Amino acid sequence: MTSGSEGRGTAEPTWRRWWRASRPQGQRPAAWLVVPALAALLGLQPVTTDLYLPALPQLQADLNASMTSAQLTLSALLLAFGLTQLVAGPLADRHGRKRLMLLGLGGYLVATVASAVAPDIRLLVLCRICQGMGLAAVMVCARAMVRDLFEPTDGAKTMARALSGLGVVALTGPPAGAMLATAFGWRATFLACTLYAVLLLVFVWLWLPETLRQRNPDATRLKPWLQGLGHIARHPTFRAWALLMAFTYGAIYTFLAGSAFLYTQTLGSSRLAFGLAMSLATGSYIVGTLLCHRVLRRHGMQRAVRRGAIASCAAALLLVVLAGTGSASFTSVTLACMLVAFGHGHHQPCAQVAVAGPFPALAGTASALAGFTMSALAFGISAWLGRVIDGSAAPILLTQAAFAALTAWVAWTWVQRPGMAGAAPLHQTPG
Repeated sequence: MTSGSEGRGTAEPTWRRWWRASRPQGQRPAAWLVVPALAALLGLQPVTTDLYLPALPQLQADLNASMTSAQLTLSALLLAFGLTQLVAGPLADRHGRKRLMLLGLGGYLVATVASAVAPDIRLLVLCRICQGMGLAAVMVCARAMVRDLFEPTDGAKTMARALSGLGVVALTGPPAGAMLATAFGWRATFLACTLYAVLLLVFVWLWLPETLRQRNPDATRLKPWLQGLGHIARHPTFRAWALLMAFTYGAIYTFLAGSAFLYTQTLGSSRLAFGLAMSLATGSYIVGTLLCHRVLRRHGMQRAVRRGAIASCAAALLLVVLAGTGSASFTSVTLACMLVAFGHGHHQPCAQVAVAGPFPALAGTASALAGFTMSALAFGISAWLGRVIDGSAAPILLTQAAFAALTAWVAWTWVQRPGMAGAAPLHQTPG
């Protein structure tokens, strides 16, 4: 009787065995978990920036804010996002990815709830700055995890698959934001961001393991940090891919920052039509990442971005024609943005991995420096658009065309030089 009872007592239920097996056991997540985890984590950025874009004119009217102030809710977030990455990178290299990610998600949650109840534009901008700081910690750690787990070429393949999943997240953002804003007002878009962040926090806490194999105790010391930044910034591989990463994001960001006003005010489209345009661009981006993954498997990163540059160049030419002839319409502008997004789907997976490729011991810092460059450029674009938007389509279209052309130029020149893809790691303790 006793032995039978003991036998029943030691039998572990199936659900408990599955739960224990799903929990993080070491420094590498289960293989099936890597891509969806990365997609969900990176998806926090488009959720934060895209979901409320259809409600931006509504937010401006409700808070009695100027166009410049309304744009500041996006540009201030991106400036905080960029600056905080410079701090988050060394912290991730010193203390690990998971701990910093949990801290960032916690801060992001508080700031997002505060954004949803902000009574005026100034407090909303402050909350968005805090959101950007939390977002920076999550993004830096997520990108650094790829370098922890993979060599550059394999990492680019994984990143391409993850960004396809991110595209699915981004695909639902603008239509969902438009529907939420129409039904419940602009504050509902921030409550949706809160729900997404809560799910991420639970996931990271319960299932995501620490991926950093060896912590760098000198990462947060001022002199080694400055030496590391200089070492990374001087590396030709970093410079080439960081420029590609910044320019392709500049082309996409110009569309994101100016599209709500372009579609709803200049072209006279409804919020739902604007959401459709955003979804079509995102769908084109997903197709780009899927094709990028196929090219990576056969030909590598340089061939992938070279092919993506064809779409970027075509988009630049079309945007210049539309701006010069004054023939911009819902269909033509959306087509141009789909071309930009298709090229972006080739450039971004490769660039995000390649910038940290030569620096396995400084992956967090390298990813942070590249992210800062990208965010600083986006902040500059917001300030520029706030000054030049005059009710016509030309300023937005020409700005986007310039960055699409620069993207194609870097993809066809700088990153094609020998040793730019999969470069061997260099010594990681400069000085």
